[in-house]
Amino acid sequence: AQAILAPASTGSCGREPEGQVEEQQQAAMTARYKKSRHLRGQISNGRGRIGKHRKHPGGCGNSGGQHHHRINFDKYHPGYFGKVGMRNFHLIKHGKVIPSVNVDRLWSLVSEQTRQYYKENTDKAPVIDVLKAGYMKVTGKGVLLEQPVIVKARYFTKEAEVKIKEAGGVCVLCA
Repeated sequence: AQAILAPASTGSCGREPEGQVEEQQQAAMTARYKKSRHLRGQISNGRGRIGKHRKHPGGCGNSGGQHHHRINFDKYHPGYFGKVGMRNFHLIKHGKVIPSVNVDRLWSLVSEQTRQYYKENTDKAPVIDVLKAGYMKVTGKGVLLEQPVIVKARYFTKEAEVKIKEAGGVCVLCA
């Protein structure tokens, strides 16, 4: 009279791989050793008659921070309530962003054929519009090739301006 047992169900539609299921199952504590068994028959279950075990006696979550939990909030979380600073109604977060490119990377904004062409034809210089490449500012790091170039940008640092002019180029400010 032995029943043939079917494979045990994982309990969650069998979606997890078998290795994970074995790790999740922990040996449950034996019911007869639990504290609640010992407290059966005692009226308040060890929670006391006067201050009864109710659901949220002090309020849920952060309630009472300015009222009955004020001491805790003032002691451990000073400055939790109130405001700081001045309001900015139409805040534009990208308003102060100035993408910059260094002098040594200026020639990477135009093709190599362009550079070779203007190296041979020195009567005119190429125009590198930094704004079209997504930059606004030209900074002075690195070495610029000794080849005249016209650079258009919104901002130039002093070092960048000196290096471009030493190479025989021109800095053009554009809005």
